[in-house]
Amino acid sequence: MEIISRMEKDTAVVTVTGRMDAISAPQYQDKLNEMITAGTIAFVVDFDGLDYISSAGLRGILATAKALKIKGGQVRFANVRGTVKEVFEMSGFGSIFQVHESVAAALAKIG
Repeated sequence: MEIISRMEKDTAVVTVTGRMDAISAPQYQDKLNEMITAGTIAFVVDFDGLDYISSAGLRGILATAKALKIKGGQVRFANVRGTVKEVFEMSGFGSIFQVHESVAAALAKIG
């Protein structure tokens, strides 16, 4: 899994590619927790290049979302497609989290 982040105004856009599973999910959690600790509280996570997500990946998403909630922050997801979208829908994450068709659409709703 590869994680690349950039700032757009006060929002971190985090692009995740590859597979988010038991091996790589801690890397996602560590990266976002590091950013949250540094003061970033608004995130758009771009899953355009994410091919696979396991239950461990879902737990990582929940853990970072809880950390953000404590800080009064928010996370939105963009480009959730294919099998990742199926997993989001089956797990109920599609109704728990704000999911957008593009990074631009997610950024427009942050605020």
